[in-house]
Amino acid sequence: MKTRPEKLSALRSEQWELLIIGGGITGAGIALDAASRGIKTALVEKNDFASGTSSKSTKLVHGGLRYLKQLEFALVSEVGRERAIVHKNAPHLVIPEKMLMPLIKGGTYGRLSSSLGLEVYDILANVRKQDRRHMLSKEETLEIEPLLNESTLLGSGYYSEYRTDDARLTIELIKAAQRKGAVCLNYCPVLSLSHHGEMISGVVCKDQISGTEIPVNAKFIVNACGPWVDHIRKMNNSISKKRLHLTKGVHIVLPHEKLPVRHSIYFDVPDGRMIFTIPRGRTTYIGTTDTNYTGDLDQVLTTTEDAQYLINAVSSTFPGINLSLNDIESSWAGIRPLIHQEGKSASEISRKDEIFEAPDGLISIAGGKLTGYRKMAQKTVDLVVKRYEKADGAKFGPCTTRHIPLTEDPLWSEEEVGYYKGTINQKLHALGLSDYFAGYLVANFGKQSDLIISYMDCFKDSLAEESLIRAELKFCIDEEMICTSDDFFDRRTGRLSFDIVSVIRYKDAIIGDLANHFHWTQEQLLADKELLEKKMSSVRFNDAD
Repeated sequence: MKTRPEKLSALRSEQWELLIIGGGITGAGIALDAASRGIKTALVEKNDFASGTSSKSTKLVHGGLRYLKQLEFALVSEVGRERAIVHKNAPHLVIPEKMLMPLIKGGTYGRLSSSLGLEVYDILANVRKQDRRHMLSKEETLEIEPLLNESTLLGSGYYSEYRTDDARLTIELIKAAQRKGAVCLNYCPVLSLSHHGEMISGVVCKDQISGTEIPVNAKFIVNACGPWVDHIRKMNNSISKKRLHLTKGVHIVLPHEKLPVRHSIYFDVPDGRMIFTIPRGRTTYIGTTDTNYTGDLDQVLTTTEDAQYLINAVSSTFPGINLSLNDIESSWAGIRPLIHQEGKSASEISRKDEIFEAPDGLISIAGGKLTGYRKMAQKTVDLVVKRYEKADGAKFGPCTTRHIPLTEDPLWSEEEVGYYKGTINQKLHALGLSDYFAGYLVANFGKQSDLIISYMDCFKDSLAEESLIRAELKFCIDEEMICTSDDFFDRRTGRLSFDIVSVIRYKDAIIGDLANHFHWTQEQLLADKELLEKKMSSVRFNDAD
């Protein structure tokens, strides 16, 4: 925030070689790729970074097992390779997670097809030896996961996925892009497209903080707005046969003691779909749904029907667990921006990405998965480079993002992550905090955890847990461009989803610190508080979309 005026000035006065519209995982990946090749790059996002789909996935950087069922072998192979790359570049953020796939009577997969499918998956996704699948008997399965339904269980497949925090991954990509020279701004929506003759030449943005409009000139413009891609395409009337097909995915979050699974589980539900239950810290979360969506993109809610569907799914697989809607602590609902395929249902549509090129030069990219963000970025920037070379002979280097760590002071291996977590644990223990906080802090911030702990000295008047959360806020103000308490609690820390009790407990302290730092008026403070309260209410669930 300290440098926001300078960034706004640069956005207005510079001639950019590439402007990216959209600050989700795809736009952030494009910004890093382009800036690392020496392309003069800017990015604008209408809300906060990762505030759309990129904070509302299942939070798995997965190898695409479900795509084997659709015979999309190339997609499985590509996302498997990409998973290994992003794990190497951010091992504290992309963490190996054992996944159990129960085999049940009349289920989607039989023992033979599961064994063969998982073996093909291991090969296509280039799975590490230590993470390759094992087939377990019914008895072995119940030994490691006794909550499963013994009456229908036949055995299980035991394989590996990788969990992440999708919003944190996006934020670190934005920061990495800025270290390479990109200028990235949140809360800066595009109002209109500008043209020189018949070709697109820029946009007009609005800084939501100051209210000023900003003309931005750029040689090339990429529309990476996820579910809003067609909104931008409507501005230049470039929607033709290819259009988006939006589907909604919902996840619900419970206290872990309500569903105390020991592993992440990928299981059948009565309607023929498969969903996940994933333990995470103090919680277990369940998802996802897959339904067509035509509602308000800025107000995507979890309905009672969505939540009840997931509760019912758990009840059929874990018969000893009696859940109700009242057990839900939090939820999130996101939109998948898929490419429409005539005659196919929401769950049948391919997750492949596609680039649309408009007659005026606007480049739009949509579809794809979280895991494949780097390859989507590479394809997009390769196209920009090709156009640039054709236009004026300018030369830019090849993509190097497979070798760029996502944090400035990276942890280089799982072993280093484990050792570092131990040192953080010792420091936090000395301050009176439990083991949970070391895992939480390192998984979110990596080696930046040391700086956050040092900031706790600024809040010695508070108890240890409050001191820590206020230190996190100071770090996020200084380093991660937050503007609201919602930015902090949702996309910088994940507390809104996975520790909503801490949000309730510390929201007044956090809003007070924000007000002091930004010199808010009482009216601005109350507006931020109202926004957060509204968000907290919406993440429960509602009776109507």
